[in-house]
Amino acid sequence: MKLAELLSIPGPIPISELTDEQLKELQRALNLLGYPVGDIDGLIGPKTRNAWSEFKTDEFPGNPALIGKESIETLQGKLDTIGEGKIHDFSCKEGTIEAIKLECQARGIGLNTQIAYVMATTQWETNQTFEPVREAYWLSENWRKSNLRYYPFYGRGFVQLTWKNNYEKYSHILGIDMVSDPDIAMQPKVALFVLIHGFKTGIFTGR
Repeated sequence: MKLAELLSIPGPIPISELTDEQLKELQRALNLLGYPVGDIDGLIGPKTRNAWSEFKTDEFPGNPALIGKESIETLQGKLDTIGEGKIHDFSCKEGTIEAIKLECQARGIGLNTQIAYVMATTQWETNQTFEPVREAYWLSENWRKSNLRYYPFYGRGFVQLTWKNNYEKYSHILGIDMVSDPDIAMQPKVALFVLIHGFKTGIFTGR
């Protein structure tokens, strides 16, 4: 993700003075990095303020009410490290494990105990395959359709992304329509993002 709108800001300004498009760009960037802002709506609400303040506390000390060239460049640098275009090898278990480690580290989940927890959860959820799976994968699609009240938004991925509101949430964050096509959650790259983002934001940990 490239911050075209934000990088046009000439100097530090109050975050409240950003345009709607600049705010939407900031909101999407913060969401991608695991700082939840709620809806990407171009409005400067408390969630967006808190997310920007948390990012600045973590990465760029300074007045959390201001945004400027240096803090935006820091934000861009963090986005570049997660690399939406980064290529991982999901063709084997070892490649997937390495991808999970790298994405954990890129998103600030750096403690060995934290990474071990993510790995253990993925191992359990995928029945040790480290491949994206469907909820009740040992049963048929007809069974899921007949028995899961939240069908077609049943669990998919390295961890079970379930319920329509969560598919909507990640549709907004990633800018892809996972509501019309829930099977997008089975794509390894998407499943990896959901896994790491979910742990970072507490969706899968109850934080």
